[in-house]
Amino acid sequence: MFQLKIRWIKNLFLLFFLMTHAGGIHAEEHHFLVLNYHDIVKVGSVKSSLNSMDVSVDNLEEHLVWLKKNNYKVVSVQDVIDAAAGKDSIPDKSVLLTFDDGYQSFYTRVFPLLKKYHYPATVALIGAWIEGIDAPDESGKQLLTWDQVREMAKSGLVEIASHTYDLHKSVVANPQGDSQAAAVTRIYNIKTGQYETDAQYRERIHLALRKSAEFIFQHAGVWPRVMVWPYGEYNNIALGASREAGMSMTMGLIDGFNTVANIDVLRRLIMTDNPDVQQFAEIVSKLRTGRSLRVAHVDMDFLYDEDPKQTERNIEAEILRISKMHINTVFLQAYSDSDGDGNAEALYFPNRHLPVKQDLFSHVAWQLKNRAGVNVYAWMPIFAYENVLPDSWYVQEWRDGKAQKSNRIYSRLSVFQPEARHYISAIYEDLGRYCNVDGILFHDDGTLSDHEDLSPVALSFGRDVWGLPDQFEKLHATAQMRLTWTQHKAELINQFTDELANRVRDNRPGIKTARNIYALPLLNPNNEELYSQSFKAFLTHYNYVVIETLLLDEAKKPSQWLTELVEAAARYPEGLKKSIFELQTVDKKTQEKISSPLFIEQLKLLIKLGGYHIGYYPDDVYLDQPHLTDLQKHFSLPALP
Repeated sequence: MFQLKIRWIKNLFLLFFLMTHAGGIHAEEHHFLVLNYHDIVKVGSVKSSLNSMDVSVDNLEEHLVWLKKNNYKVVSVQDVIDAAAGKDSIPDKSVLLTFDDGYQSFYTRVFPLLKKYHYPATVALIGAWIEGIDAPDESGKQLLTWDQVREMAKSGLVEIASHTYDLHKSVVANPQGDSQAAAVTRIYNIKTGQYETDAQYRERIHLALRKSAEFIFQHAGVWPRVMVWPYGEYNNIALGASREAGMSMTMGLIDGFNTVANIDVLRRLIMTDNPDVQQFAEIVSKLRTGRSLRVAHVDMDFLYDEDPKQTERNIEAEILRISKMHINTVFLQAYSDSDGDGNAEALYFPNRHLPVKQDLFSHVAWQLKNRAGVNVYAWMPIFAYENVLPDSWYVQEWRDGKAQKSNRIYSRLSVFQPEARHYISAIYEDLGRYCNVDGILFHDDGTLSDHEDLSPVALSFGRDVWGLPDQFEKLHATAQMRLTWTQHKAELINQFTDELANRVRDNRPGIKTARNIYALPLLNPNNEELYSQSFKAFLTHYNYVVIETLLLDEAKKPSQWLTELVEAAARYPEGLKKSIFELQTVDKKTQEKISSPLFIEQLKLLIKLGGYHIGYYPDDVYLDQPHLTDLQKHFSLPALP
């Protein structure tokens, strides 16, 4: 049985290696862009429109002219499919034009421009809208007729895509009644207090996508090859259903380039706020990248109250506070740690293993996203989970001349233990299933000292996979051996967090990742042995590295301490671009508030030194800490054009 565990882990990492190093058949394939529009309105009317996705016809034409002048090649869906099949290639600077929702303006205003410039485009139809069962969100907007659709399909310039039959709507997603995208949400039944099961969800999505393709074929005479996801939301189950319905190419709404190596889900640049030609050029050229993050780190335990009405009042106050900050990111606690020991004793979302403190995370995250306009990262432990589990599942350290369950910092499950890995992976899978998040912040509990992990399975793994000694004395015999052991352990943890992120991506494919790192391994790489954390490795594995400045209160010269942190990060390629410097607002030792002048001084210093992404922890809505007026003046981001 023990050797089976070792073989299981070996196979897991062999699979991981193949997945991360496979491919390359299209490695040299040129990038292409997909641009997304909605209703194209007459000149002047966009100013009075309440819909930020309306674009005026004169601006659209200027966009098309700019593409031509700047040597962009507008390609068709067929061009991309042929290139993906190896039958042809598409040139660099290729662009695919797409128009969602099937508004009649596509026929009256876009189609004439396509004929004028000989440009192909894709229009995505919503079956229930055209059929009159549901109506567009915006009153007065007219939809395409089937006669118009058939005419355009025969022209050879227009690809008819599905935007689903009846999934372009919201459904109840949680006990609080929040409405979220029907294509990716397990419906919550308010009457029964139950969520839609996986089997029920799978059946609903498969039937819906099949119906959407059949509906278009029935009325337009063409079977759609492209699925355009409502609100850009999709998951692995939806992708499988789309393929089974004959639509192997799908489109989301994440900014970025595409290659023909992966046309399962194309990234698209959505056009909002009627960009003029200069703004359009910047969007196409820069892909809306390079924006700084301003992050508020919020404890859900601060918001929770045994009185549900008080909980709602607390949440409402936090949402209003965040919205007034004009920031773009919130790290939101998804677990409960009421005793403050850093271990998750319960979770704030439905899951298979731990108690649910209250099914609250989905609600708060959704309200923050929609009302405060921020991206929400679920702040989650990697290993620190409290439950009645076998001692053998936990990290063991060398103490008093023998290996025993570690009591250092956190009570951590072992990355070497297959059962523990399955346990944690299931929790992350459930997070993705029930919560609409933009990212994951991995807690700082992903650490192993130079005396950990010494469980039998860990020692056997080190011997069989890494070729290391399986005795503590030999692992500590030389500095080089200790470093080698540490680096292997650190990379194993990194790979496990990659696996956890992918479990969430099964349901939330677009998430980004961030991970907390202690300051000392960054300032002095020799401290890597004490933490099994490497800033250089973190830059490779995560979108962002959150540098904790929590030792700031211990530094004799705080300004010098911050300067050293920024300078240390700047020594690495992309070090500053991927680092989030997290200021503390409470002295960790005394639990006293950091004064406003000191907080502002540190914030200004970080910005002066080139700190690109900045956050703070914790946010206290009750004590107004940090002061909202200070945040608005010194922390807020400028309004985007």
